[in-house]
Amino acid sequence: MTDEKKISAHLNRRQALMMMGAAGASVMAPMAFGRDRAFAANADAAGQLVLGFSQEPTVFNPLMPHIEVDEGVYYAVYDTLFDFNPDGEFFANLAAEVPTVANGGISADGLSWVLKLKDGVTWHDGTPFTAADVKFSLELTVDPDFRSFRSTGYKFMNDITVVSDTELTWTMSEPFAPMAAILASTFIVPMHVFDGVEDKNATILNTAPIGTGPFKFKNRMAGDHIELEANTGYHLDGPFVKTLIIKYVPDLNVMYTQFKSGDIDVVGLQWITPDHLAEAQTLEGKVVNVAGSATFESIGLNMTRPQFQDKAVRQALYMAIDKTSIIDALYYGVPSSTETFMPRQSYYYNDSLPIHEFNIEKANALLDDAGWAKGSDGIRAKDGVRLAFSNSTTAGNHLREQAQQFIQQTFSMIGVEMTIKNLPPAVMWGDYWMNSEFDTVVVGLNTLAGADPDTSDYFMSSMSPTLGGSGQNTFAYQNTKVDELLVKGAQSFVPEDRKEIYQEMQAVMRDDLPFLPLFQYAVVKGWTEEVSGPAPNVNNRIDSWNVRDWSHS
Repeated sequence: MTDEKKISAHLNRRQALMMMGAAGASVMAPMAFGRDRAFAANADAAGQLVLGFSQEPTVFNPLMPHIEVDEGVYYAVYDTLFDFNPDGEFFANLAAEVPTVANGGISADGLSWVLKLKDGVTWHDGTPFTAADVKFSLELTVDPDFRSFRSTGYKFMNDITVVSDTELTWTMSEPFAPMAAILASTFIVPMHVFDGVEDKNATILNTAPIGTGPFKFKNRMAGDHIELEANTGYHLDGPFVKTLIIKYVPDLNVMYTQFKSGDIDVVGLQWITPDHLAEAQTLEGKVVNVAGSATFESIGLNMTRPQFQDKAVRQALYMAIDKTSIIDALYYGVPSSTETFMPRQSYYYNDSLPIHEFNIEKANALLDDAGWAKGSDGIRAKDGVRLAFSNSTTAGNHLREQAQQFIQQTFSMIGVEMTIKNLPPAVMWGDYWMNSEFDTVVVGLNTLAGADPDTSDYFMSSMSPTLGGSGQNTFAYQNTKVDELLVKGAQSFVPEDRKEIYQEMQAVMRDDLPFLPLFQYAVVKGWTEEVSGPAPNVNNRIDSWNVRDWSHS
């Protein structure tokens, strides 16, 4: 897909900021969080690493509904059976080997599975890890009394049988191509902590998680940080850091300031903002680079709201967003405009989608033709519904906040009232997001299952929590054609056939616009030269996917 053509209607950075009446977010004084601050008696300067996130992890049971930042804790505390490396290849974790047709782990028809596990792995509390834990975790995802983060794939698993402590088998009710990718993003939880617990949604995992991962949970100061300590009995190489601190810094200017001062060793989610890139690249003792990401930024719509039932409204809103000015003036041209949820790096990316056009005149005409008339206050209405809604995102993300103000202004040019309603990260991405309590959001999402193109968890009609489903379809998007294509794509094992299916799905969604795509992320990552190990991985949703390998000299 080619870049959008720049036209004279687009504004430069200075004009955009003047139009929004915003010269940038104010910078709060950073907290003291440097090498002279000890968090644990066993921590020494060389053995402590501080990882900064802009959002606060709050969900510590990895099988419950969660967002990307929560996985920053999961990769440290828990393990998956296997995972994706940066090249999109599987590697074994808790599994002794990745099941394939070649090694007899998967039958030729994809229906019979044999999973062999490592021997001698223990949970952080000393309890042996066994196949019974895997069976329990997989069955928990479809337990009607449990708030599962997804049911995609798991619902096809039948007759899960523990053959021994290190082996289990199951059959699939139907072929499901993404199953291995689903398992690669499934963190295994300890069965024994659920013993005697009436409410499976309220276990010790919610406050003091127990896993098999490279780090043990030590303590949490809500609103500030989580302290983890090395699991010296870890079953893989590492960890190479004695104490890992996950620090929350919601103001991205403050997080960058703390990175410059050395109070943060690694800048994680939401990384260094593009307006700091030029300076960051000159900092001594820092490693700063721009890396691709599978995450896309969009204006997400709550499709249960009456304003968004009319496709003409969604089309007009999209046409009234000056994406080029937002990307160039606010984000310094670092990310790339996109028309889809599929990253460019994917084999399944559709490069033939219609290119977005910023055109206020055409947007107004669309709404006029659809019967949305302007009232005395200048705001359009139809059948008693005003074209007015709120837009929310993380408070403290200054570039998003500036983009909101810009979009608010261009929406007003077509008779649309958008009220900005930003919230602290823990509130924004809690029930407000998960239960679709918002009107619209500015959100970054990676909807893929690792390197697999399946997005059922996010776009299948049955996966909307607010409509009674179990998944991540917080847009409450309902489209029978998309459902049909998702089912068809999951049943095909031929990449060429799947490519055609998922490209058609992208075309359907580009036409339907349940979200208004802005850009695909290119993120500015940074860490100190004393740190080794961080590695970009477009197949995982969080920077710390390999935190077990990180070290600090």
